[in-house]
Amino acid sequence: MSENSKTTPFDGAKYRQVLGHFPTGVTVITAMTDDGPAGMAIGSFTSVSLDPALVLFSASKTSASWAKLREAGKFCVNILADDQEDISRVFGSKADDKFSEIGWKRSANGAPLLNGVLAYVDCDLHSVLDGGDHDIILGAVTDLDVKHEGGALVFFRGGYGRVAF
Repeated sequence: MSENSKTTPFDGAKYRQVLGHFPTGVTVITAMTDDGPAGMAIGSFTSVSLDPALVLFSASKTSASWAKLREAGKFCVNILADDQEDISRVFGSKADDKFSEIGWKRSANGAPLLNGVLAYVDCDLHSVLDGGDHDIILGAVTDLDVKHEGGALVFFRGGYGRVAF
């Protein structure tokens, strides 16, 4: 660590502005809990390892949705299509019942698999690592599939966009 970084206060707004220039895919992580389905929008999803098959996302330690998902022990990563911005907004909110207007069925591990997603990845909770004000969640992949071809929903510079090929 440089001497300068120890004394200069960190600029959180600049951090968000700079990292906002890196587009991220938009996913919804879902699980079936004792209280019913739970879910949250995530932009930090990525693959980690092929052998064993592991994926990663991060969630704020203060998130009530993450607390519910963590207790379930398994989850489904729903990879959103470019026409699912409304679903991302619902799952990015603090609404009590995020599933009331959303069509879904159970995935192979019992978690909600949202209608219309591009693809999904079912996981068992592998481990949770400390990541500052976030938890870093590793999932062991148990099932996955592409549901349809199409464009992906992305988040870039504070807004939604689409990627189509």
